[in-house]
Amino acid sequence: MRQGAFDDLARPFEPDEALSIVERALERRGLRQPAPDRRRAPQGIHPIDDLVARSPAMTPVLTMVHRAAASDATVLVTGESGTGKEVVARAIHGAGTRRGQPLVAVNCGAIPDALLESELFGHVRGSFTGATADRRGLVEEAAGGTLFLDEIADLPLAMQVKLNRVLQARTIRRVGGADERDVDIRIIAATNVDLKARVAAGQFRDDLYYRLNVLGIALPPLRERREDIPHLAAFLLERRGARRAGAAEGFTAEALSALVQYGWPGNVRELENAIERALAVTDGPRIELAALPDEVAATRRPRPPHGTDSLLSYREVVDLARDRASREYLIALMRDLGGNVTEAARRAGMERESLHRLLKRHGVRSEDFRPRA
Repeated sequence: MRQGAFDDLARPFEPDEALSIVERALERRGLRQPAPDRRRAPQGIHPIDDLVARSPAMTPVLTMVHRAAASDATVLVTGESGTGKEVVARAIHGAGTRRGQPLVAVNCGAIPDALLESELFGHVRGSFTGATADRRGLVEEAAGGTLFLDEIADLPLAMQVKLNRVLQARTIRRVGGADERDVDIRIIAATNVDLKARVAAGQFRDDLYYRLNVLGIALPPLRERREDIPHLAAFLLERRGARRAGAAEGFTAEALSALVQYGWPGNVRELENAIERALAVTDGPRIELAALPDEVAATRRPRPPHGTDSLLSYREVVDLARDRASREYLIALMRDLGGNVTEAARRAGMERESLHRLLKRHGVRSEDFRPRA
């Protein structure tokens, strides 16, 4: 630990425990690296990092982003999964006075409750088994910069009390420590659930809610800002395509029409995944309708009526049926088990990692099926 190890594991250990530690280590490593250079957005697009917005629904968002960047007030960003809440947080940080300092992102739902306090506030040597050295927490990692608390609704009540104190006093105490440490940070929180309803249900502290919601930014779902889809698609294509030599540089009219007409339940994240998939199967200069995921292409290509499958090749029929059946099965599995990937893998008779790959391939997000209050 003194030589820079992130954490240690005592054998025997559970695979999920190891996976959690590795994911957190990779996340922290990524946060310490400098942010990627901004790429040129299509002409007329608002140039705040990756925030692409031309629709009327995004006008109040842009206004609030500018106001938030000009102040040091705490911000609460709300919106459905995949709408770009972290993009907004990074835009605020990147346009503000703290832009030269770190932005540390924490997924409050991804860290086990038992480790959360140590991860956020750090610990001193000997404070618990395995604490062989003093270690800074993520709050101190963000010193001088911004702490982005994603999925803030998943923060346990006990930790809500401690976070409320940080917001009030701007001090922290490491686990096992006796001294208070001053912290100079700006806090941006985000959630995809109704925090007011959580407060009413006694699941979220009202004093913390009001301290977080100084400046509120509500992100509309992608289906309510369809005017942005062509520009978002072009921006994402340019960003993703820059990694590949000879990648497609545009869309056919039919493919672009399908992108605009599709409902995008996964919002911008789903759009990005669809473009990534289309790039992988496209050899020409333009992405065609057939390169898009089946559910997207179906908005422009009606499913062949019963008895007309013979018009397709055998491989096309088999691939279409397999992909559709696989996605429907995964959705049913996630719905039945409340998004529990471990239990779903056990029921499906496959390794957890294999199920994760299948879910990603078919655009099914386990967190979208987890119970919400």
